[in-house]
Amino acid sequence: MGSDRYSAAGVNLEAGYESVRRIRPLVESTAIPGVMGSVGGFGGLFDLSLYNFREPVLVSGTDGVGTKLLIARLMSRLDTIGIDAVAMCVNDILVQGALPLFFLDYLAVAGNVPSEIADLVAGVADGCRQAECALIGGETAEMPGLYAPGHFDIAGFAVGACEKSELLRASSVRSGSVLIGLPSSGCHSNGYSLIRKIVADNGLDYAQKYAGLELTLGEELLRPTTIYVKAVKPLLLNAALRPALRGMAHITGGGFIENVPRMLPPGQVAVIDMTAFTIPPIFRFLMERGELSLLEAANVFNLGIGLVLAVDPDAGDAVLADLRERVPGAVVIGYVAATDNLEGEPSVVLENLDAAALNSTADEAK
Repeated sequence: MGSDRYSAAGVNLEAGYESVRRIRPLVESTAIPGVMGSVGGFGGLFDLSLYNFREPVLVSGTDGVGTKLLIARLMSRLDTIGIDAVAMCVNDILVQGALPLFFLDYLAVAGNVPSEIADLVAGVADGCRQAECALIGGETAEMPGLYAPGHFDIAGFAVGACEKSELLRASSVRSGSVLIGLPSSGCHSNGYSLIRKIVADNGLDYAQKYAGLELTLGEELLRPTTIYVKAVKPLLLNAALRPALRGMAHITGGGFIENVPRMLPPGQVAVIDMTAFTIPPIFRFLMERGELSLLEAANVFNLGIGLVLAVDPDAGDAVLADLRERVPGAVVIGYVAATDNLEGEPSVVLENLDAAALNSTADEAK
């Protein structure tokens, strides 16, 4: 009787049980040393003692995917959104010098459709495998009345660890540091409220392929956020090069302008050459249709650089060569300089905006 009443209220318990059955093998596929227990407990367990830290510091991150979800729903493409949820959390952990260990997801849905839940969690599991961390738990909340039929939200929480002495802090970044950028896969998971407005204002069709784009507009916008763990982990574990790494910044909402200063100490400025890298076509498309200047776009989007590393200048070439073994598109994009106001807030200077706006590429600039 209770189950019947609950179903009448819009919550399908049997569908919930079926969802758990479908996602169990996905969760198990992400297991790494330290995972304890299995799906179904009241909390995820992880044995940190296996990692032999001397002075362990736990580093955590939580985030969601934002209104990119609405495009995924419109495109009936739910299998990559979970990657975005993982990426937004683990990249934030990585830039502090830590490696992610485990992840938990939270799904809020109007109604439990097991096939859709499985697609979403498949993406989460894929993201965890890319990040070499374990999916150790999560929650699926069925909330009819709060969410419109067919709508949902996804968020994540991740924990990583590193030695206390190896934390990357803003105080470690020095004037003269070389800035190395790692390419993004596209818009990642930021700026989608503006993107959707540009699409609506211009009467654009997500299912159409526009000139200059490799895929349909919707497919371009649903490219999963790049997870940088496998690119940067060998550098963090490289005893010779690791000391040269002074800071990192994950380029999310707010672009270069907001995120690069977060890795700088007071009185420092990051100087970024906007012609040092190629701005991907999707951003050119959005700038043109949205009538955005390059400076405006740099305040919102990553513009093709998803992660920035600050490296001692005497090791810049060696670190760049190391990164290019795994990320051929890694490129020097600027440097860190001191300002006259040593107590001033860290900031960013974008150079060669006019040249970059005219579609200059790194090769053309040389």
